[in-house]
Amino acid sequence: MINHSNENTLLDDANSYDVNKELMGVISSDFVKVADQLKEASYQIRKRGFSEYPIFVASRRDVPVGQLLIGASELENQWNYKASFLDEFTQRTLIGPESVDLWKENYKKPDEYCCLFVIHGDFAGFIYIPYPED
Repeated sequence: MINHSNENTLLDDANSYDVNKELMGVISSDFVKVADQLKEASYQIRKRGFSEYPIFVASRRDVPVGQLLIGASELENQWNYKASFLDEFTQRTLIGPESVDLWKENYKKPDEYCCLFVIHGDFAGFIYIPYPED
């Protein structure tokens, strides 16, 4: 699901090959450097009852969504990673109320996949990256 506009309509094309081929390559090499920390943060967000739907905002510039978890270059990474969750995205209308059920339906298992909201140039959307296996 990717939010392509301000209409708050989600399209069921998260991780579609055409949309994310380049983006997945750009973010994947950075993601492996922070995957363990993001997986633990996802677990803690769920365990402590903040949300069943953790979302991590990945961007190279400062954005007003989420709380900074890992700054660029902290772990030899190039991206900033902020912790957020579904409630913040609905409050900011990044996910419209009419799309919440569809979004939840397509949310991947948080123990296996990291839900990233990537902001890169003109692109802003959700991608799911599997956590590396131990």
